Parts: sequence; C-alpha cells; structure tokens
Amino acid sequence: MRQAVRHYLLAVQFFTRLPVTGRLADWVGYSPEMLRASAAHFPGVGWLVGAIGAAAYAALQAALGGPHPQALALLVAAVGCTIATVIATGGFHEDGLADVADGLGGSARRERALEIMKDSRIGAFGAMALVLALLAKVALLALIGAHGLAAALVSLWAGHALSRGWPLLLIWRLPHVGDTATSKSKPLAERIAAPALWAAAAWCVPPMAVAWWALGTPFLAAMLAASLLAAAWMGRWFQRRLQGFTGDCLGATQQVCEIACYLGGAIALAQGGSGIA
Repeated sequence: MRQAVRHYLLAVQFFTRLPVTGRLADWVGYSPEMLRASAAHFPGVGWLVGAIGAAAYAALQAALGGPHPQALALLVAAVGCTIATVIATGGFHEDGLADVADGLGGSARRERALEIMKDSRIGAFGAMALVLALLAKVALLALIGAHGLAAALVSLWAGHALSRGWPLLLIWRLPHVGDTATSKSKPLAERIAAPALWAAAAWCVPPMAVAWWALGTPFLAAMLAASLLAAAWMGRWFQRRLQGFTGDCLGATQQVCEIACYLGGAIALAQGGSGIA
C-alpha cells in the first residue's frame, strides 16, 4: 500500500501542477520503473483534476445563479471550471493535442510529422485544435449543466477519470515512436502490464458507479461508448500515420476522449433526461 501511494503521488507530480514537493517529494522518490508503475494511477489523477473542476463549477454557479442559473451563468461556470483544470494540469494534455494537430496536420510524411511534433512552437493547426477543443468543452459542460448541477459535477469527475484510462490502451497496443533519448514518456511507454490496466480500470469504477446512480444507465453507457470510440479512432489514426504513438499522442487522446465523454453524456441527457429527481 505504501508503494502504491508513492506511485500515485508520482503520477500526480508528473501530470499536474499540484504541489508534491519538499519532503513529500523526497519520500515519493523517482525511478523509471516507478514512473512506469504510476501509469496504473492515471485515472486517479483524473479524480483530483475532475474534483477541482467540479468545485470551480459549483462555486461559480452558486455565486452567479444559485439553484436556477441563467444560460450565461452556466457558460461562465463552464469557462471557470475549464480554466481551473488547465491551471491544475499546466495544460499538459492540451499541449499534446496542439503538437499532434501541428504534426499530423502539417505534413503527410511520418518523419516530418514527428519532427514538427517535437517543436515547442504552436502552429496554425495546433491553435485551431486548441480553440475548438476548449470551445467544445465549455459548450458541452454548459449544456450538461442545464440539466442540473449534479449532472455537470458527475460529468466532470467521470469524464476526467475515464479519459485518462483510455490512453493506456495505446501504450498496450502500439509501439512508442518518439525520440527515446529525450522523451519524457519513454519510461511509461516501454511496456504496460495487465495488472496496471486492471488497477486503472478499478480507479474508473467509482466515478462510473456514481454516474450510473445519479444519471442512469443510458448516460453512463453513452459516456463509455463515445469515449471508447474516440480512443479507438485516435489509436487507428496514430497507427496509420505514425506506426505508433508518442507522449503527445497520449495527451491528445485524453483531450479527445474527455470531450467525447461530455458529448455522449449531453446526448443521453437530451434524449432521456437525467436520473436525478
């Protein structure tokens, strides 16, 4: 259990800006093997990020509209919670999305695409991808919030957890094709064992259970189906264009799967309402 806590805190340290520093960081430690083991806890990092987003959403809705907010209040709450999650993660996954869009949008050649993805500067394709992704999140979260505060909070928590589980399937199924000498994701990407996948799935169970209890089976099924399809499409895309994945591909997949979760949930709510009385 002590080692599992270390692995979880290392994942938090690696994928967020939340403070794991000083004596706590010394106690956690670091090694490539530990970083590889921390992959099992990626959805658990989503617990924290989703909770931060949910707290921001709830606080802004309460301040602006109370139990019956206007549409603009929901929009502001969606913007605020998105800002909160970006601050919490340092835009780590958004950066990956921009790099992938620049690389795969900027060149049809595999080698050139990988070269572009290593460039820290953002291009036109990356800028468009970021703007569209953020707009999609904000619009969908405001739309979900129109069905009740609980719907938005559950969607945030479940969406952040699930979207961090699906990229692990890329590590399991595809080879790592990034620059092995400099890639931060290389220790994660060398291999992932079946127990780590099961542990990641276990992290996803409580948010899914809450989503099922609060919003019903159609809502949960729609979130799962939409995010799974998104992950499968991204994996197929990377296989065809890059013959594998890089760390940026993992971040991009998380972003696309998160949006897919919200889209699936919004469609389910629009079709059948929520399970909340």
